[in-house]
Amino acid sequence: MRSHHRPANRLMNEINVVPYIDVMLVLLVIFMVTAPLMNPGQIDLPSVGTSLAPPPLAPLEVIIKKDTTLALRDHASGGMESSVSLNELIAILKARPDKQAEQAVVISADKDVRYEEVIKVMDLLQQQHIKKVGLLTKAKQ
Repeated sequence: MRSHHRPANRLMNEINVVPYIDVMLVLLVIFMVTAPLMNPGQIDLPSVGTSLAPPPLAPLEVIIKKDTTLALRDHASGGMESSVSLNELIAILKARPDKQAEQAVVISADKDVRYEEVIKVMDLLQQQHIKKVGLLTKAKQ
C-alpha cells in the first residue's frame, strides 16, 4: 500500500485570508467608533464691512415676559413699551400693510419663558408675512 505524500519542495497555492479579514474588521470597528468623536475643524468666517444703506425701518420688539404676557416696543416711535395681547399684536401688524414686507421684528423673551411661547409668536409673525424675524439676546459679561 502506497501512501501519497506531498513532496517537500512543492509550493503551497492556498492563502489563508482569515487573519486579514479579522484585521480589517477590527480596523472598521475602530474607525466607526472614533469617527463621530472627531471634532470638525474650526471655520474662519469671512468678515463684511458695514452696510452702506441703513435699515429702512427701526425694528419692532415683541417682548415675552416671564408670565407669558406680551409687550410691544416700537423703536421708530420713541421706544415706549406697551402691553398688548396676541390679537392686538395681529391688529397692529395688519395696520402696517405698506411697511410689512420690509419690517424687521425682534423677539426678546425672558430666559425662563417656555420655548413653545416663543415659537407661537414666531409662527404668528410668519402668518402675517413678516420675513425679517430675529431673536434678541444679551451678551455674556
